[in-house]
Parts: sequence; C-alpha cells; structure tokens
Amino acid sequence: MSGEMGRKFLYALAGLAYALRTQPNMRFHLLAALAVLAAAFILGVDKYELLFLFLAITLVLLAEMFNTALETVVDLASPGFHPLAKAAKDVAAGAVLLAALHAVATGVVVFYPHLRLILQTFR
Repeated sequence: MSGEMGRKFLYALAGLAYALRTQPNMRFHLLAALAVLAAAFILGVDKYELLFLFLAITLVLLAEMFNTALETVVDLASPGFHPLAKAAKDVAAGAVLLAALHAVATGVVVFYPHLRLILQTFR
C-alpha cells in the first residue's frame, strides 16, 4: 500500500472507531449484527441467504455512519437550534430507521423457514 493510500485507510478506520466510540446506536447495531451472524451460523443458512444478511447489516451500519457524519456537520454549522438543522437530522435518522426495518424484514425472510423447521421437530 502506498503512503497516501495507507493514510486514507487509517483515516477510514479512525472514522469507524469514532462512530463506535461515540454512538451508542452504532454499538447496538454492531452487536445486533454479530448476533444475527451467529444465528445464521447456528441455523446453517446458505450462502445466498448469508449474502442478503450481510447486505442488510452493511446498509444499517452505513446509514448509521452517514447519520453520525451529517449530525456532526450540522452541529458544527448550526450549534444553536434551527428548524433546517432539525429537519436534516430527522431525515438522516429516518434513513437509519428505513435501513433497520429493511434488515428486520430480511431477517424474517431468511430465518423464518429455518426456525419453522426447528419448531416442527418439537411437535
């Protein structure tokens, strides 16, 4: 890796570390992602189902990081209350909510058949 590429990679890691260190929701989403991946391993989901789970997880984490970036910039530009600053933050939070709802729907579609099979064995 060239020097500049290495620095840019370290900046990206610093951004990820900042989000994890300062944002409780980011930590929650990461722990939820780890739990989902553990369940996927235990239930033996196939590689295509796993890809959909990874996509949903990535979408939520990306949305949370963009939300954090936007909130940080808005706070810098508008330290006091402003209705447009509130609107920007609310829209970004809404994007995280949509990503999380997509992840829940993906989880239901992927896990339901596996869980149904397990429950049928107990009947």
